[in-house]
Amino acid sequence: MAEIDGIQADGRLARNILQFGRVLRRAGLPVGPGRVLQAIEAVEAVGIGDRTDFYWTLHAVFVNRRDQREVFDQAFHVFWRNPNLLERMLTVMLPPSPGEASPDDTEISRRVSEAMMPEKGQGQPQPPQNQDVEFDAAFTWSDREILRTMDFEQMSAEEIRRAKAVLARMRLPLMDVPTRRFRRDPTGPRIDLRATIRESLRGGGGLVDLARRRRRVRHPPLVVLCDISGSMSRYSRMLLHFLHAVTNDRDRVHVFVFGTRLTNVTRALRSKDVDVALGRIGAQVQDWSGGTRIGHCIDGFNRDWSRRVLGQGAVVLLISDGLDRDGGVGLSVAMDRLHRSCRRLIWLNPLLRWDGFAPKSSGIRAMLPHVDEFRSAHSLESLEELARLLAAERPAGPDGVRRWLKEMAA
Repeated sequence: MAEIDGIQADGRLARNILQFGRVLRRAGLPVGPGRVLQAIEAVEAVGIGDRTDFYWTLHAVFVNRRDQREVFDQAFHVFWRNPNLLERMLTVMLPPSPGEASPDDTEISRRVSEAMMPEKGQGQPQPPQNQDVEFDAAFTWSDREILRTMDFEQMSAEEIRRAKAVLARMRLPLMDVPTRRFRRDPTGPRIDLRATIRESLRGGGGLVDLARRRRRVRHPPLVVLCDISGSMSRYSRMLLHFLHAVTNDRDRVHVFVFGTRLTNVTRALRSKDVDVALGRIGAQVQDWSGGTRIGHCIDGFNRDWSRRVLGQGAVVLLISDGLDRDGGVGLSVAMDRLHRSCRRLIWLNPLLRWDGFAPKSSGIRAMLPHVDEFRSAHSLESLEELARLLAAERPAGPDGVRRWLKEMAA
């Protein structure tokens, strides 16, 4: 790694940009050989006389999403030798002291720090092939257990990759509910009078056995409303991997994303390849990582989509942090109508991961009285808990949420 002022004289411009692209790729950014070639061409066109111009030239090539900016910024200043950020990166590799860094800074620095480390097999001594290596696991625990409880926002690039693989295998069971239709069943509790008369006519009016029937059961439709605003960006991207697995596992699943507007992405998620599905969603959604108008979007769903997808006792999952740009205007009325239109309304809020969470936002207070369940969705363990919740026979109901609100107020 060389200083910017000395790169051109040493003739290492292309090699340093190539190494910088590898660091960004290990940190989780989608950087390939094409991007590196574009960066080299862009730097040759703009020049490297000014550090700020050099920064924004690489930024324009390597960054295409808002959530990638902070990772790029730290990786740039560390790679191109900013001593202040180099110190911050080294402190992240040490055990943290109480009250040291905020969760967001720690997570981003950790990804960059691991990306700056040499890859396995480079510069590290390897044991002989015939030599046995022994490990003492007396005071260790399973990394899989750690991954289950780890916050999505604090995961490194490798942990995010492993978590996505787990999400792709997840299933979401829904409790079967009775419908208004019946089916033939010799041991059913009801007598099928029509079938009995039909059988008697076939036998010439003689004695026949009574035909019986039983009510059909079927899992209800699942409708998901997922917040994709800036404050929910990292969680919503992980949860979309989970929703892709759910959509391809069962029928009657409808997924909507919202920020400042509502978008139906059900058809895009039906693609078998998750990368293709998320690429289609990215091209379809125009308000990714922007503001949030929860009341406006839920009201639009009630007007345009509720009668189409909320039939037959649908279960609704609302994934949002409840931070509304409109200050909760019209949100209570929209949530009340949504709650009355579905069988069960479950709110998944990543903010519940904090022990000191309190419903101080006006949007959260307007939404809470109209939900049956209020759960967190920040880790693999919380999604497993959601699966157990949906398989339960009885929902807690809004009274349980109201009791929780009174306890928080007290």
